Amino acid sequence: MPFRPVPGIIHADARAFDDGERLGFFRCGDVEIVAQQILRVEASVNFHGAAKQAGMRVLHCLGGSSIDVKSNRAIAQTKMQILQRARVHDVLVDVVCYGRFWDAFEKRDGRWGLVLRQPIYEMDRMMPVDPAAKLELAADLLASFPDGYRHLAYMQAQLGFEVSKTMPGSDGTEMEELRERGRLWLAGHVPVV
Repeated sequence: MPFRPVPGIIHADARAFDDGERLGFFRCGDVEIVAQQILRVEASVNFHGAAKQAGMRVLHCLGGSSIDVKSNRAIAQTKMQILQRARVHDVLVDVVCYGRFWDAFEKRDGRWGLVLRQPIYEMDRMMPVDPAAKLELAADLLASFPDGYRHLAYMQAQLGFEVSKTMPGSDGTEMEELRERGRLWLAGHVPVV
């Protein structure tokens, strides 16, 4: 069977799954998200339920992919948008975050599966759903988050989630480390996680 990306993100948005394997992950796979950095797949699946309970709606839009395959390992980078809607300071807002999913795949027992999903956050914005609504953000708190996902992190922090400040963006140390991890992993030298 040829390598192809797993479309499981649709199941995650619809909350139409039982476990991470339906999403294309191996049972030992990891996914990194702003709200809690590295999660086992089962915990990431549970995040969608917690987000709903906190009043947040989460959707993903996927774009084009570039895939590097070496033997039984592959890294796919897919353009993405994360859309989240929730109340921030009593104002209903939408946050749109643009970036890429950096996915490490491996072929095991004849099946390709996801070992790690690492989002790369490039830029985001927050806007009230009602254009007439007035939204005031705490400037110091907003500035404390990385540029590529500061509005996404601000929203999630306001909803009570523990937010990571070390996720990769378009450039910087975290991105360089991810590139090197990927290079070594594709060459078969180290586990990706």
